Amino acid sequence: MTAEPSVVDAARLPDDPVERAASLRQRAESGEAEAQALYGQLLLDGNGVAKDEAAGFAWFNRAAAQGHLMALNMVGRCYDLGWSVAVDKTRAADCYRIAAERGLDWAMYNYATLLALGHGVAEDKAAALAWFEKAAKLGNAKAINFVGSFHEDGWVVARNLTKAARLYEQAAEGGDFRGMFNHARMLGAKGRGEEALRWIERAGERATPAFVAKAAAFLDASPVPAFRARGRAAIERGAGRC
Repeated sequence: MTAEPSVVDAARLPDDPVERAASLRQRAESGEAEAQALYGQLLLDGNGVAKDEAAGFAWFNRAAAQGHLMALNMVGRCYDLGWSVAVDKTRAADCYRIAAERGLDWAMYNYATLLALGHGVAEDKAAALAWFEKAAKLGNAKAINFVGSFHEDGWVVARNLTKAARLYEQAAEGGDFRGMFNHARMLGAKGRGEEALRWIERAGERATPAFVAKAAAFLDASPVPAFRARGRAAIERGAGRC
C-alpha cells in the first residue's frame, strides 16, 4: 500500500503523542500542507489531541486546497462516512475521482468502491474494475483483493478461480485482512486447512470487530471441517491480540 510522500521529517517529530500533535499543529498553522493533513488525521482519531472530527475536516480542506491528494481523499472520506458533515456520496465521489485522476491509489480504491456500489455515481462495475486495477498496480493490497473478487465472482470478466486465488494471496501478503481471509478460504477449499487457519488468525489481528463477527459466523457454517472446528477460535484469537 502506498501513501503520499511526506514532507514532514518523522525523525524530527516527538515520540510523545501529545508533543507530536502540538508540533504538527504548529507546522500546520505555518501553512505546511502535509502537516495540515497529518494533524487533521490526529484530530479525526483523537490521537495525542482531543477528538474533533469537525476540526479534522477543516484541516483536510486546507491541505486539499494546496493540492495535497491524501487530504482531498480524506475530505471525500468525511463526506462518504459522515464524519462531522452530512453524508454526501456525490461529493465524496467527486473528491475521490479528482485525487484518483491525479494518481493517488487510495482515492482510486475509494472511487472504485463507489462505482461498484452505485453510491454517488451511476453503478459501473467495468469502470470500478479499471480503477481497482490501477490502484493494484501501485501496490494497494485492498484493491488487489477486490480485483480478486471480480475474478472469483465473474463480475464483468470471465470467472477465473485460479487468478482470483493468486490475487488473494498477493493481497494477503500485502497486509489486507480481507485478502488474508479470502486467501484462507481458497486454501481451505484445496484441503490446506492448517495453513488456512494461520491466515485466518492473521486476518483477525487486523480486521474490524464487525468483520470478525461476520467471518466467525461464516466459518461456523463452512463445509471445510477445519474451519467448522477451529475457524472461529482462530479469528477470535487473532482479534484478541489487537
